Amino acid sequence: MSTTRPYSPGDRGPEPGGASGAPEQGSSGAGAPPGVSGGEAPPSDRQVRRLGFDGASGVVPLARDFTRQALYAWGWLPAATADRRAAAEDVLLVVSELVTNACLHAEGPEELWITCDKKVLRIEVSDKGSGQPAPRTPHRAGRPGGHGMFIVQRLCLDWGVVRTPGVAGKKVWAELGAPA
Repeated sequence: MSTTRPYSPGDRGPEPGGASGAPEQGSSGAGAPPGVSGGEAPPSDRQVRRLGFDGASGVVPLARDFTRQALYAWGWLPAATADRRAAAEDVLLVVSELVTNACLHAEGPEELWITCDKKVLRIEVSDKGSGQPAPRTPHRAGRPGGHGMFIVQRLCLDWGVVRTPGVAGKKVWAELGAPA
């Protein structure tokens, strides 16, 4: 697991458009609440959703509800099997952990991006913080706190941090496999 690669290894390379934080072409926010974009599937079958947190309170439940709506729209929910239900619950847990970390360690989240193609769901949370997320070591299972990035590391295919030189903040991303 990585905390420095801007994207996962393999042949995917950096993802243009929505997954990198820029709006995906063909993905408008028409009919969506303020701060929410996406819904239409670009020709590549990749689906993108964006949630802005500007001035929002209760951002963790807001992020979970937003993600749950995306999972329903993309057919992950309602889940027909226990494996599909577990995959959806893992996505909701990772979103909760990344948004919570932005709240606790980085002045709060700015945006949540969720991108889904046929194989991978990518979550990105941007914030203005300068810290570097990392699983706490040693991990102490019986102690409260400090489990967020450990959970992300265990549930995800990969995760990392993207920083833009000369710009404050970062994007923490995580990728989970789509259910079969």
